[in-house]
Amino acid sequence: MLGPEKLPRVVSEIGRWVGRARAMARQFREQLEEEVQLEQARKAQAPTTPAPAAPPVSAAPSETPVAPPTRSRTPTPPTHRRRPKRR
Repeated sequence: MLGPEKLPRVVSEIGRWVGRARAMARQFREQLEEEVQLEQARKAQAPTTPAPAAPPVSAAPSETPVAPPTRSRTPTPPTHRRRPKRR
């Protein structure tokens, strides 16, 4: 059994552990939601962007091949507000 000296300290420690677990679960959920949104955005853009045309075949063998431009990844702004930490 816990006496009156240890009980408040134990309850406080349990509260901290529960708070940390909830924060970790919230962070995990937010990361999953962000990944799903990014995947949906990629799928939405894929059909609308035309495939790049093949470069014309040149007779000059001295030309060096040029890599096609890559799309830059811009992060999407979060659609939710983060709750302030409780102390």
